[in-house]
Formats: sequence, C-alpha cells, structure tokens
Amino acid sequence: MRQIAIAAFSTASLFLAACATTSDTPAPGDTPGGGKPSDVQTQPVRPVDVTGKPGATGLSPLKDPKNVLSQRSIFYDYDKFDVKDEYRALVDAHARYLRENPSARMLIQGNTDERGSREYNVGLGQRRSDGVKRMMTLLGARDNQIESVSLGEEKPQDAGHSEGAWSKNRRSDILYSGEY
Repeated sequence: MRQIAIAAFSTASLFLAACATTSDTPAPGDTPGGGKPSDVQTQPVRPVDVTGKPGATGLSPLKDPKNVLSQRSIFYDYDKFDVKDEYRALVDAHARYLRENPSARMLIQGNTDERGSREYNVGLGQRRSDGVKRMMTLLGARDNQIESVSLGEEKPQDAGHSEGAWSKNRRSDILYSGEY
C-alpha cells in the first residue's frame, strides 16, 4: 500500500512539474494524429479567466472562442490513453475552472477509432476519460464535479477509414452541465 501511495505521489509530482514547464507553441510535428499533420488544429494555451464571469467579449469563458476553455477535445496516439504534454495546460485550465466554480459539473466522454473490438474500444475509451478525470482531481477539481464515460467507437468526429480520420476519433471530449 505504501508503495502505491509513493508511486501516486511521484506521478502527481512529475505531472505538476511538467505543467509548469509547458511552452506556448507546440514543437514541429506535434499533431493529434502523432507524426503526420492532420486537419485537427491546436492553439497555444495562454493564461485565461476561469472565473465563469463574462469577459470583455461579453461571452462566458466556456463559449468565448478566444478562451482556452472553449477547447474541449484531448487527442491521443493510437492505442494510448495517456494525456500528451500538449494537452496538459488545457486540462489544467478546465480543472482551475472547476475549482473556482464549485457548482460546475462536467462530463468527459472517452472515444476511440473504429479499429479493435467493441469491448476493447469501450475499455480504452473509459481509460481515456478516467485519465483526464484523474488529472483534474489531482489539480484540485472535486471528484463529484466530474463524470467520466466511454463512447468507444460509437461517436466518431470523422467517419472516414484513414489515419487522418482515425486521429480525430481518438479523443476525450469535455462537456459542461447544460451541454449534455
């Protein structure tokens, strides 16, 4: 039991250290599909207002396209469920929003591409959504604010049968209460 606690603490420490050293621009070749550019675009993460109050645009930070909180998808490499470094600041911003808005509720939907059996994909989708939830709770969000579910391969963003399509489907989507 002590070894598990030490391992969990070490993992949390490494995660927090990695969050503190993220850069504003992704490295060349960093794409959601891993290696090959796809149609999925990511934006650099900048400091944001996560108070839940309308900003200068008059929009909620969750709906303001200039706010990182409007970004709601985390993409994965093939057959992986660990959150890539390029999405850690995004997860941190959503965790801060939940911390600062205790009444906010979130649903994380884990998705996979079409490859693999239905049972395997449901399990992989659940590991993806659970991983994001675990990160957010380590960053201070309360467990009862977040529900994690798996949709497996049932809700693709792209119905194609190529690596470009599959890279869009390997994701976790963040939805706030009222959006689901």
